[in-house]
Amino acid sequence: MTQTVDKIDQTMNWQTLPSLAEWTVNTAIAIQQIPAPTFAERQRASHVASQFTELGLEQVTIDDFDNVYGLLAGENSASAIMVSAHTDTVFDEATNLEIKKVKKVIYGPGIGDNSMGVAGMLGAIRWFKTQNIRPPTDIWFVATSREEGLGDLGGMRKAYERLKENIKSVVNIEGLAYGHIYSAGIAVRRLHIVATAEGGHSWFYFGRASAIHAIVELGSRIASINPPKSPRTTYNIGLIDGGHSINSIATQASLWLDMRSEERSALENLERKIREQVSKLAKNDISFDIKIVGDRPSGHVPTQHIIVQNALAILKRQGVQGVLEIGSTDGNIPLSDGCPTVTIGMTRGGNAHRLDEYIEVEPVSKGLRQLIVLVLATSQDSIEI
Repeated sequence: MTQTVDKIDQTMNWQTLPSLAEWTVNTAIAIQQIPAPTFAERQRASHVASQFTELGLEQVTIDDFDNVYGLLAGENSASAIMVSAHTDTVFDEATNLEIKKVKKVIYGPGIGDNSMGVAGMLGAIRWFKTQNIRPPTDIWFVATSREEGLGDLGGMRKAYERLKENIKSVVNIEGLAYGHIYSAGIAVRRLHIVATAEGGHSWFYFGRASAIHAIVELGSRIASINPPKSPRTTYNIGLIDGGHSINSIATQASLWLDMRSEERSALENLERKIREQVSKLAKNDISFDIKIVGDRPSGHVPTQHIIVQNALAILKRQGVQGVLEIGSTDGNIPLSDGCPTVTIGMTRGGNAHRLDEYIEVEPVSKGLRQLIVLVLATSQDSIEI
């Protein structure tokens, strides 16, 4: 099943790969220096679009979601694959994006998630162009928006819907987690629960219902729920807000709840239990409103599928035992539609979503080689799908 991988890897001239890796790392830093909070990716999208054009892709466009598209035409245009990497970060525009280099490690907010992923995609394009490689099928390269947080994979939803008629497979790229292959997407549901009460002065109206007290009580009840370990199911109250002052009985307060599970049915059961607790706390003087603010679908590709086996085979050729993972990425969208999809990492690193996020420079060459071979193998195998 992995003969295509072996043939591609053996016929490539990898002598210039170290210089490409250096270019890719520098490109990642340049991308990281452009603020790109979720829903505000336009500046970074424009930069990526200019890179697509400079590298020679065709039909370069930016849509109204700030997704960037570019086409590398293949020998067979009847089918295509998509290669994607998200541009947005969890950091706001005021975040200090200073880079710090310590030996072969680079620190900086968003450098791994996902500046390195976008740079890896650009590095692969540069390789195809400089090596004069025409892939077996068309390849759509897409820098997606709205992957993080409340973006709810909005960019990929839009991009996949636009391209899916001809797309046979998807290779999604994250900057971190080299050696890990995400072949399944977990279901994610996010709720914003708002409590409302009459409120008043804390001394004169002591005893009146408080929206904050109600939200705290609800949080306590949620925290007492024990979700199943199999299928693995989790929850997290990420934010609590509300109130006016320390001496005011709160008229409004809310919490933001993230729920995840390997199976949709378990997720639905958890949500049902939480909604039951909300109903029990609601009274004449306290009301609740629940809004769904995130709903990521689940899906998976079988372990024996050629795209998974190819991804594992490439790592094995590099002396790495690949690890199959389940998670929440842009890959959830095509997976939920039955489209064979894997998400791979460009390098190793850590502290994602923290100011001291970092990447290791040394594995970037292997990450690029993995990506290049996998994209070409997926393109070849997609002709037969």
